[in-house]
Amino acid sequence: MTEEEVLHEFRASEALLEGHFLLSSGRHSGHYLQCARVLMEPMRASRLAAALAAKMPRELRAAVDIVVSPAMGGIIIGHEMGRALGKEAIFLERPEGTFELRRGFRLEPGQKALVVEDVVTTGLSSKEAMKAVEAAGGEVIGLVSLIDRRADGVTFDVPYHALVDITFPTYAESEVPAALAAVPVTKPGSRK
Repeated sequence: MTEEEVLHEFRASEALLEGHFLLSSGRHSGHYLQCARVLMEPMRASRLAAALAAKMPRELRAAVDIVVSPAMGGIIIGHEMGRALGKEAIFLERPEGTFELRRGFRLEPGQKALVVEDVVTTGLSSKEAMKAVEAAGGEVIGLVSLIDRRADGVTFDVPYHALVDITFPTYAESEVPAALAAVPVTKPGSRK
């Protein structure tokens, strides 16, 4: 899938939003990618996951034992990545503010995990998810996401691959331009 084909999927599902958004990272933006909308149609979610799996190096795909995704945003794409890779897919939750495995999910010692996200911006939830996988005995061998919105300097200790790289400006609260500040703010993400 080309970048334009991916963006077409977002536009067709009304998942590319414009306004004033408070992102899960705490930063502000005039654009928001509502991955839940693009993933709500199962065949579209399957196509996007298959395209993301195809972008991964063959060696990484072959090494994956299990797919792990953080709730909420990563659950659907994580499940579809599990299908695309022919692997089980589980998810992490934050019942007390930090990610953990629940619902009887577990990792075997040394089990090679691929962490799957919908969007990566600051990398905070990805790093928290990877830490939780390692605390549960797994070994994180890679991170993938549909959308890479990372700012300069956000890196990971494992290989990272995204279906598409989209750079919309984001702002700290003290840096929000006047025109954007004049628009009522919406908090669409899953983190409080």
